[in-house]
Amino acid sequence: MARYLKRGMDASAIKAADAKVRETVETILAEIEARRDAAVRELSQKFDNWSPPSFKLTGPEIERAISQLRKRDLDDIKFAQAQVRNFAQKQKETLRDLEVETLPGVVLGHRHIPVNSIGCYVPGGRYPMVASAHMSIVTARVAGVKRIVACAPPFKGGPHPAIVAAMHFGGADDIYVLGGVQAVAAMALGTETIGAVDMIVGPGNAYVAEAKRQLFGRVGIDLLAGPTETLIIADDSVDGEICATDLLGQAEHGPTSPAILITNSEKLARETMREVDRLLTLLPDRRRRRQSVGGFRRGHRVRERGGDGARGRPRRLRARPGDDAKPGLLPRQHEELRLAVSRAAHQCRLRRQSNRDQPHAADQEGRALHRRPVGG
Repeated sequence: MARYLKRGMDASAIKAADAKVRETVETILAEIEARRDAAVRELSQKFDNWSPPSFKLTGPEIERAISQLRKRDLDDIKFAQAQVRNFAQKQKETLRDLEVETLPGVVLGHRHIPVNSIGCYVPGGRYPMVASAHMSIVTARVAGVKRIVACAPPFKGGPHPAIVAAMHFGGADDIYVLGGVQAVAAMALGTETIGAVDMIVGPGNAYVAEAKRQLFGRVGIDLLAGPTETLIIADDSVDGEICATDLLGQAEHGPTSPAILITNSEKLARETMREVDRLLTLLPDRRRRRQSVGGFRRGHRVRERGGDGARGRPRRLRARPGDDAKPGLLPRQHEELRLAVSRAAHQCRLRRQSNRDQPHAADQEGRALHRRPVGG
């Protein structure tokens, strides 16, 4: 039987928080639809303290941002994009048009046609999610999308150089320094200065995800990628510091990013909890990560399971009966990775990790796509 060593926010608090998000987003969308550029500017000033003469970056501004990066940073961006581009091309090659005459004179089939325009949202207000640019803009360019618009919030009073570089090298046609619901709404609904797109893609916080949900039908969306959730399944062969590092590495996404450890070793569970507390004292953004592991939803819930509980079928793994956890990142640290893959009931990425792995290496170099339907 599972024993919880730490629990997150209860269901009533989650429901109240979700209702507040829905109401806030609904109001913002109505404002932007009615007042367009004027509303976008007011909201950007209100939420990001950002109101430049133009949200769209010019060629010289893009070059100026890129020039602030070290050669190694640029090489890393180009390397990561090459990996994403290569796999996207291989995926595209598997998509084949079909035309068949099923009966005399009856011809059926399908074609794969890229959308005309998309808006790519790249989070970055708290921390630059550069990989989101790789995995939305680069893949759209490979697919053959004709017009790619990219938005990212300002970072410390201006465009983040690494995000701008990733957008530019990825193939974005227009780059805007604009964040949050106002960015998603501007791309989806259109304003006097931002042309509407056919589809919105990219991850974001709870407000961005809710904006995509409410806009779906008026524009297409990729999916409702909720806040990042990570689930670690570990046995007693794993080091607690490694577990804590991986949990906190994903908790950096924000206070709505739950981190979960399931283990059949109480010793590992308690060691991981101690390491989380220790590492939080060393990190520069400890407050945000503490919020994430300390309370929201299923946040940093550690539980012990005996027998086959931690080694069983992934579809049975829930934070508690009735929860709908679908973690997007699932580092599985024992020998049954292939069994877990064959039995996985929800979309996620499974990664076998040794004690010497760097938790973020797969995010930035080896991963083909990181947007998954998590967050409920």
